[in-house]
Amino acid sequence: MQITKNSIETTAGPIEWFTGAVYLDAVAAPSGPSRLQAISVHFTPGARTAWHNHPNGQTIYVTEGTGLCQRRGGPIEVINPGDRVFFEPGEDHWHGAAPDRFMTHLAMLDVDDEGNAATWGEHVTDEDYNAAPAS
Repeated sequence: MQITKNSIETTAGPIEWFTGAVYLDAVAAPSGPSRLQAISVHFTPGARTAWHNHPNGQTIYVTEGTGLCQRRGGPIEVINPGDRVFFEPGEDHWHGAAPDRFMTHLAMLDVDDEGNAATWGEHVTDEDYNAAPAS
């Protein structure tokens, strides 16, 4: 058993990856044979990721608030606490908070053999985001 005391500060999400104010808290980082990465991601109202995909897929687990997610070409879905979303390996998608709600989710994934967690694309436009169903 290994206990790691929390010494990592909350960081702001990079503007290349996010629209709006997003904050990241590391939960697990790949080390040794484990390729698991887990991050608690805190989205302010209207904040969201850019389009992206993961080489080995990603699971998000909503812990609070109301969020939105979409795979490329699919409908925008409303997600709430306790909801789990799995994005297939290589599936372009985005996720974030509803326009009027905060949202926090736990993002879990396995990095690839080179340590890559994601490939990032263009930002989700306001027009596309605002096409979301009412939360």
